[in-house]
Amino acid sequence: MSAYDNVLAARSTNKLTSLDYINALFGDSFIELHGDRNFADDKAVVGGVGMLNNMPVTVIGLEKGRNTKERMERNFGAAHPEGYRKALRLMKQAEKFHRPILCFVDTSGAFCGIGAEERGQGHAIATNLMEMMALKTPVLSVFIGEGGSGGAIALAVADEVWMMENSVYSVISPEGCASILWKDSSKAAEAAECLKMTAKDLFELGVVERILREPKASDQKMFESMKLLICRTFEKNLAVSGEDLAKLRYHRFRKIGQQ
Repeated sequence: MSAYDNVLAARSTNKLTSLDYINALFGDSFIELHGDRNFADDKAVVGGVGMLNNMPVTVIGLEKGRNTKERMERNFGAAHPEGYRKALRLMKQAEKFHRPILCFVDTSGAFCGIGAEERGQGHAIATNLMEMMALKTPVLSVFIGEGGSGGAIALAVADEVWMMENSVYSVISPEGCASILWKDSSKAAEAAECLKMTAKDLFELGVVERILREPKASDQKMFESMKLLICRTFEKNLAVSGEDLAKLRYHRFRKIGQQ
């Protein structure tokens, strides 16, 4: 599979969404929480609390929707600033009660409309990056589809980042990159190879810690295995003091790109 084939697979309408993962892992225990306590409730960001086995977890996901109606309602997974502020509110709440945080990332990028910019899109994303780096509770981010630019990393400043085998993570889309570099968006496949945006590339570069097999909706065995992996990761990190956890997270990002 080429890098651009990976991009197309990550964008597939048949892929499981954040809500699919939340329902499979948390079931009826998931309680959704709404709003940023400032402007609105952004439906592109789903967040709440659920039980993972016997462990209370704060879970946050960028949700694209499953069909055209849902995708329009969810703004195709492109979050507004109030979505990122809602996510941060839930993260700070998790830190208060020392609950681990699980994030699902699937977005082409943060919404770039005039209203979003007027309400401080850049500031909301930057605040998330700063606050997540210092959170004194475990954070795990899982890329389940597209991971586009600041819209993705605003939920990915984590102790560990995992990727589904057919997901991608990049500062820009291959079409956007080709348009800027070669003034020709038809060279997207070439740009995708250069961007090193696939799970395999990013694992080799040390940007992500684990690649997971893509589950089917009915693959309960795979979800049970995933649940066990997540619980073990959280148990390991809950044994570390909050201050040390934040330091380790900081150094994780500082060493990316070093030879």
